[in-house]
Amino acid sequence: MIEFGCLPTIIGSMPHTDPAEACALVSHHLKDIPAWPQLPKRSFKENMYAQFSQGFPGAVLKDDSLYVDRSQDLDKPLEKLYAAYLDNDVDKYPISPDYAAGLHSFLGLTNLSPLAVKGQVTGPVTWGLTVADNEGKAIIYDDVLADAMAKFLRLKAGWQEKELSQISKNTIIFVDEPYMASFGSVSVPLSKEKVVSLLDEVLGGIGGLKGVHCCGNTDWSVLLSTKIDILSFDAYNYAQSLSLYPSEVKSFLDRKGNIAWGIVPNDELLLAKETAASLKDRLEEAMAPFTRKGVPFKQLIEQGLLTPSCGLAPLNTTDAAGRALELLAELSAKIRKRYI
Repeated sequence: MIEFGCLPTIIGSMPHTDPAEACALVSHHLKDIPAWPQLPKRSFKENMYAQFSQGFPGAVLKDDSLYVDRSQDLDKPLEKLYAAYLDNDVDKYPISPDYAAGLHSFLGLTNLSPLAVKGQVTGPVTWGLTVADNEGKAIIYDDVLADAMAKFLRLKAGWQEKELSQISKNTIIFVDEPYMASFGSVSVPLSKEKVVSLLDEVLGGIGGLKGVHCCGNTDWSVLLSTKIDILSFDAYNYAQSLSLYPSEVKSFLDRKGNIAWGIVPNDELLLAKETAASLKDRLEEAMAPFTRKGVPFKQLIEQGLLTPSCGLAPLNTTDAAGRALELLAELSAKIRKRYI
């Protein structure tokens, strides 16, 4: 267990196309918990869905689209995947530099001596709903491919964790699940049991600290019932949504779970209006409903991380990303000076 005390880190994506420039910004502002930058504007291969597709049975990248070709004979690729899974042979499914230039540039940094290091992988609900077969059917609704997908993402997460452990023995891997915001809607007919099973399969491959990030409103009780150590959410826009689950949050914190408060907006107009002082007020307002329900404020601070509301790739400029990280680091320093 690490007592984070509202240290800052990021969700993952950055608006840069130069991996060295993105890594320099991360290492400058996030000395305690740096994270490797995903660079979707650099290449479609670094899109959060394509980035972790390399090696999946039948996966086809074509014209900036990704799908699984079921017309191929998938038996041998599936056998290979299941053999690697049973042996926990993560080296069979690496992430190469052309799919993650930011990761490989980050692994080459020599100026890091962090408390912990963070990585991220796209979650099985989001990946499974986004990636379809050649007939347009989302693979999460195919029992064979859905099972294979969760095991595949587990191996991707495990490989990444092994590489990041060269930087720090304390690793954190977030499973990013933006599509959990659609859970429970008529358009996404998935049971809670299926969601938890898929997530726990991926989380089971992570030896260090493991988190789930969702940047919208969702049924937080589902995510809090998985094997996570960190729940990451957009506290800037959706603070109230998590406050509807006070007993689940209290139980999560009491079992040494941590909350990553996404309190710095990833919108340029909103960023321009905020200061570290205004964000401190907003963070304390987001925490207040929990303290009123019996969660000690000290516990929220000690078992808290601070992040942007979501990835920073939507920002139009690298300068705006720099401003977001500057605000994030300044806010963390202000909180820690006041309460730690």
